[in-house]
Amino acid sequence: MIQHPKYNNLLATLKRLEHLAVAFSGGVDSSFLLAAAKDALGDKAVGITIDSPALPRYELEDAVAIAGLIGARHIIVKSPEIEDEVKLNPVNRCYLCKKVEFGAVIEKATSLGIRHVLDGSNADDLTDYRPGMNAIKELQVMSPLLEAGLTKAEIRKFSRELNLPTWDKPAYACLFSRIPYGQEIRLEDLEKVEKSEKFFIDKGFRTVRVRCHGELARIEVTVADRVKLLGEPLATEISQKLKSFGFKYVTVDIQGYRMGSFNESIDLTKLKCGGENHG
Repeated sequence: MIQHPKYNNLLATLKRLEHLAVAFSGGVDSSFLLAAAKDALGDKAVGITIDSPALPRYELEDAVAIAGLIGARHIIVKSPEIEDEVKLNPVNRCYLCKKVEFGAVIEKATSLGIRHVLDGSNADDLTDYRPGMNAIKELQVMSPLLEAGLTKAEIRKFSRELNLPTWDKPAYACLFSRIPYGQEIRLEDLEKVEKSEKFFIDKGFRTVRVRCHGELARIEVTVADRVKLLGEPLATEISQKLKSFGFKYVTVDIQGYRMGSFNESIDLTKLKCGGENHG
């Protein structure tokens, strides 16, 4: 049992809700929140995952496994379609997408008689633009980790104390963030990206993004992994593999991985609906 004022305050907040649903992705924050909710409310805490084209199969499998490890009830809501306004991929796509996603979570929770829907936003999210924060506020989704003042570092620390495998899981963003703003989001492109990133993960790359510029794949890895990426015979294998997935050209971004690299081409301060600073 974690003995810390912030964790104790979090549990007290969750207990007051009596029955709740966590928008659950299987990432660091939502996994910790679901574990805390299970600690506070037992079977009255439910995790709800939206299975959409934005979610890779391996991330869905992770979410199922982690919910099982926590011992929490886990519901998967299938969402096979991409909304037309999201498909057009405007610069406020993340806001639009979050409204759809959290709307689906709320709808499912309501059907179960659950009034309180929670998300895993944390205190660090206040220091920068975050995906769909305005959508979360508009839909009156609760953010108890943020309210408790928990930082990402603290969440990782507490997750480790709870023996959650997500304590050191790299940050992740949905597949839509691999497509440049203004380029239509197509299922075939998402499939190319998902297969490509799974290939890199299987090769031992923990942090990787394959950005899809039509027929061109732009690979981002950490600076530490750059030498490995460009070494032979792996470099040739990467080129051949990504081309087999449907890309015509394969290139490496020499700046390496950075959050939300597509945001470099826009002025985030002009976005009224929240920006996207990860991915």
